Amino acid sequence: MRFEVGGKPVLTMACHCTGCQRMTSSAFSLSAMYPVDQLRVVAGETVIGGLHGADLQHHFCGHCMSWLFTRFPAAAGRPDVVNVRATMLDGARDFRPFIECCTKEMLPWVKTPAVHSFEAFPLPSEYPALLAEFVAVSG
Repeated sequence: MRFEVGGKPVLTMACHCTGCQRMTSSAFSLSAMYPVDQLRVVAGETVIGGLHGADLQHHFCGHCMSWLFTRFPAAAGRPDVVNVRATMLDGARDFRPFIECCTKEMLPWVKTPAVHSFEAFPLPSEYPALLAEFVAVSG
């Protein structure tokens, strides 16, 4: 299984929800958000796995079962994006989280360098300003 993304991410984030904790076997998931048309599967096929629901499609490698990316259904006010697990990309250490979400579920000893924190997920109306600020500070 191989995939690639084009361009730069439009946002980076750490998600502290218990679902991400369980699917990563860690304290949070680290994501780089890209426009959905910038993701291309170049070899193999993904399988849908992880925590199932109508709102999210978690794509895994069918061979090693690593969590690769998550697609969201289109929603008013939210960009049409895919969250790629940043550690699956080259240069993972450069994907510093700009926001962190679901801090209400955060393990008490976790610290990230995120600029913005949200107890849940940002509201759709908050994304335009977050995306613009991220582009401004990340170049």
